[in-house]
Amino acid sequence: MQIRQIIDKINDNQIFVPAFQREYVWKRPDVKALFTSLIRRYPTGTLLTWETTSPPELKGKKKYSSEMGAVKLILDGQQRITTIYMILQGKLPPYYTQAEIKNYVLGLYVNLETLELEYYKRQAMQNNPLWVNLTEIFQSKLKSSDVRKSLKAKDLLTDELEDLIDTNFEAVKSIQDREFPEQIIPVSASIKEAIDIFYIVNASGVNLTDAELALAQISGYWPNARDLFKGKLFELEKNGFVFKLDFIIYALLAVTHSMGSEMKRLHSADNLEAIKDAWIRLDGQVLDYVTTILRTHAYVDHSDEINSVFALIPLIAYVYKKPNGQLTESEINKAVKWFYYSQLRQRYVSQTPQKLDKDLAIVKNSDQPFDELLGLIEQERSLTITEGEFVGRDIRHPLFSLMRWYFKSKGAVCLTSGVSIRTNMGKKYALEKDHIFPYAALKANGYDTNNRFKYALAQEITNRAVLAAVENRGKSDQPAREYLETAAKNFPSALAKQCIPNDPSLWEMGVFENFLSVRRKLLSDELNKFLSDITEMQIEQAQVSIADILAEGEHDGLEFKSSMRWDTEQNCLNKDLEKVILKTVAAFNNGYGEGGTLVIGVDDDGNVLGLVNDLSTLKGDDRDAYELHLRNIVNSEFGIEYAAKSVKIRFHKLLGEMICTVDVSKGATPLFVQVTDKNGAKSEKFFVRSGNSSEPINNPSEISAYIAKRFKVA
Repeated sequence: MQIRQIIDKINDNQIFVPAFQREYVWKRPDVKALFTSLIRRYPTGTLLTWETTSPPELKGKKKYSSEMGAVKLILDGQQRITTIYMILQGKLPPYYTQAEIKNYVLGLYVNLETLELEYYKRQAMQNNPLWVNLTEIFQSKLKSSDVRKSLKAKDLLTDELEDLIDTNFEAVKSIQDREFPEQIIPVSASIKEAIDIFYIVNASGVNLTDAELALAQISGYWPNARDLFKGKLFELEKNGFVFKLDFIIYALLAVTHSMGSEMKRLHSADNLEAIKDAWIRLDGQVLDYVTTILRTHAYVDHSDEINSVFALIPLIAYVYKKPNGQLTESEINKAVKWFYYSQLRQRYVSQTPQKLDKDLAIVKNSDQPFDELLGLIEQERSLTITEGEFVGRDIRHPLFSLMRWYFKSKGAVCLTSGVSIRTNMGKKYALEKDHIFPYAALKANGYDTNNRFKYALAQEITNRAVLAAVENRGKSDQPAREYLETAAKNFPSALAKQCIPNDPSLWEMGVFENFLSVRRKLLSDELNKFLSDITEMQIEQAQVSIADILAEGEHDGLEFKSSMRWDTEQNCLNKDLEKVILKTVAAFNNGYGEGGTLVIGVDDDGNVLGLVNDLSTLKGDDRDAYELHLRNIVNSEFGIEYAAKSVKIRFHKLLGEMICTVDVSKGATPLFVQVTDKNGAKSEKFFVRSGNSSEPINNPSEISAYIAKRFKVA
């Protein structure tokens, strides 16, 4: 089939890509290599298609209907075809969205004298008419005569060059007429047979990972699996944890087969029910629970802080193994300690599947797996951090991640603003790795690339502090002495919380290396103690301010309400809103998490509104009256004993306004809320957390099953 025919059929909805295919992953060198081969008439491989009247789920918005008859699905060659389509058409094919295109590959140029291909380079191309955009040739936006005219105007056109331009221009245009050898799987083939062929073809090469091939197989017998997985990944990403589809496949293999290597175990349709059941728990509970542990106990606020996310797979498998999906404080601390060492000693940077096999077998067979898993790491390398490990290490080393987690655990703040380094205040306040001794000054003193050892010292993590981006820019190249003196004066404990020597004699440029030496000792001592104490005592919880809480944004353990009983839309008293408070309390109590916090007096975006309107509806106009009314609401619905034990009410002052937080503990017994419908009929509803909202479970059998699993009752 000719390339121009392939493109026409794609545009006419006759050729599609099945949903089980991975996203477009080619990079610019791949595109250059393909078009070099096309122009020079080199072999470019074959195209494997499946002609079918019963296709599986398709990529893109177009849905198959029987009126379309037999369509072709690209099983092998879609990266090449997608590349050709984008370059020739200057746009994405209809089966892809921009989000699925990992790399921008448009804008490929060709030199019509040499047929060299290159992406735009201003210096070489801006005044050289011989360099032209490939897409403009194929879209007839450029003719060879245009190039000749431009060259002639610059007095650069010779007879020989004129002929060469015409010849090469046609050589490029003729790409559209190239034949792609096509192998067709017949209409009679089943979906399973087509996917098996897809697997065999791709498994023999290096283009697809084992996990991607497993995902293709799963998508064959569970068509909407990929979309479900993507939806969960998007949800996790909003909370700072960015994973790839591979990660989900590893998690599924871990909880269904306790393995990390044999992806073929997921290929058979016999896995369908087991995988669906596993996914329900992973999606509804386990993945959220594990990431919550990371945030609350390990001080990991973003996956960028993790050098290998595969260390989460044993933790996921362990939580999944628990009948109630919950860990004790002791189990959490052991898991966190092991996680830290898995990162520090880089457990999964090589031979990941094989190491997961070994580790997951321990998780499966041991009641205290993280003690054994930590022992495996210790067999390979000492757990003790030495001062020498810091020498010459830059911010890419896992030691820096550990430093950052430790600083967070101590309640560390930016040295210039005093803002908690756990506070998320938008991009301009994103955390940066600041040079304590500014590099410009160090460079002027010989710590530059001309001396690799001294340059490494300048970039060493012991010359780094953590602060917000906007503060880093404001600090600029301020001398270390001035910078640290100001920090020590304004925020007396700030230096100690980031293990920075509070000795002014070490803040001068002339003793820079002495500063590094002293800080290495401070860091190694503190980090070793931090790691040791995790399982010997409860981790010291840093004080979290109300500003920090609001900055998190709503999630499964945090909800914002504008008021307790004031209707902000109608601008009047609305006692029905009190039921919303009760629904949230019940949902936090009933959930699988560790309870939650309700914040009253802020809108959905975390903007402070205050309690003035609510207070105007009460007999008293102070916090005591507010707390009394709120507690009476909870008492009357759930009982005085429950409210006393499980509900904590606090007040805070922020931006001149008073707001209220209601901390709800995870409950030992289920709570129901009595609601009244529009007809006045009363009924009891069972609420749980679903993302950042409280939602009812309406089906009685589902409620019973949930309660039996969550609360361990018959």
